[in-house]
Amino acid sequence: MPDPHFVHAAFSSIASRYVTANHVLSLGTDILWRERALKIVAEWAPNKLLDIATGTGDLALTIKRALPEVDVLGTDFCRPMLDIAVQRGLTNVLEADAMNLPLPDASFDVATVAFGLRNMADYGKALCEFRRILRPGGHLLVLDFSMPEGVMAAPYRFYLHHILPRIAGWLTGNMRAYDYLGESIESFPRGAAFCDLLTRCGYQAPVALPLMGGIATIYTAEK
Repeated sequence: MPDPHFVHAAFSSIASRYVTANHVLSLGTDILWRERALKIVAEWAPNKLLDIATGTGDLALTIKRALPEVDVLGTDFCRPMLDIAVQRGLTNVLEADAMNLPLPDASFDVATVAFGLRNMADYGKALCEFRRILRPGGHLLVLDFSMPEGVMAAPYRFYLHHILPRIAGWLTGNMRAYDYLGESIESFPRGAAFCDLLTRCGYQAPVALPLMGGIATIYTAEK
């Protein structure tokens, strides 16, 4: 499991260049993935939404701008990332550990986490905490990287471990943070394994939606 001290230090060091690096490294596809997540969230028509590990606010801002009637709160344990989110327009933020949220039980209709769960020290504990703050009938959406299968697997793995860290190191000044990215993606449960984890954490009707052949995946589930 990831070391929270390393994760905090890594993201603090790259906060100011995080958004640009994401767009360059994904060739802009991360924007499309968030738009797909937005469409799913819109179908749920929430009143209150918690965006966990909001980072620089990418997903929270995507949702808030498209659905201004939704009360969106972004949380993250990394203050430098939250500061960037606030500068970008996400004014409702809370500095908090995702595995110990200082929020009441059953207080949100939807919880989202994009590219953040993979960095947490205990996936199961985190998912149980997200379930705690969801109202009965509420929804969880997790968007994260995964590993493609078939002919895409080998070239993507080469890109992930040998090319991406060098480009990211040049963009952000912290190559080690992106060496860690590849390691974390390889070890993160994906597809059926992640759906099984959701079920063990008490969620119902888990669904996996692969994106771009499995480079990323959207997972949804209900409380």
